[in-house]
Amino acid sequence: MAKGHAEALAPMVQRVMETVDGGFTALDRVAVCVGPGSFTGIRIGLAMGRAIGVAIGAPVVGVSSLVAFAAPLLADPRPGVIISAIDAHHGQIYFQLFEPSGRPLFAPRVAKFRDAIRLIGGGTARLCGNAAQMIFDETSKSGGDFDASQAVPFPDIVAIARAGLALDPANAPPRPIYIKPPDAQPSQAPTIARAEG
Repeated sequence: MAKGHAEALAPMVQRVMETVDGGFTALDRVAVCVGPGSFTGIRIGLAMGRAIGVAIGAPVVGVSSLVAFAAPLLADPRPGVIISAIDAHHGQIYFQLFEPSGRPLFAPRVAKFRDAIRLIGGGTARLCGNAAQMIFDETSKSGGDFDASQAVPFPDIVAIARAGLALDPANAPPRPIYIKPPDAQPSQAPTIARAEG
């Protein structure tokens, strides 16, 4: 969806929970993506996740979008690093590298696409995330041994749930991961003077 997330999310959650035996009371934990990604999408998702957690008295766990993309590859360990990458728009990507064991090589970061490619370097790697194909196309020109065959445009909800179960709520709070400032900025135009009296 490009727009309308706030209006669509609650009815979608309600429809899903109507298919679950016991409904919301059957939940022991709520997992929610905390970004990086769309500022509005992150805020809406976090608000919904926290509201459900408060309403049912369950802990809410924050799962990084980059971890969520990488989770299916981490469940199938093979040689080489895992590169999780999300299009941050305006020629930038959010990315993070993981060892096959799942250990992050560095914290999530944002960089211009070409700078990220230089930082990623060569070697054997599997790519995931909605920017995986962009990286694959660029690195294949230089003979990189990268595999983007398992890349998908959106994180798998089951992977998010599994990560949410594996994470300790005390160490994975539902706080947004904002790596770059928002694209929308307050107006710099002069303000209209207020009438006094």
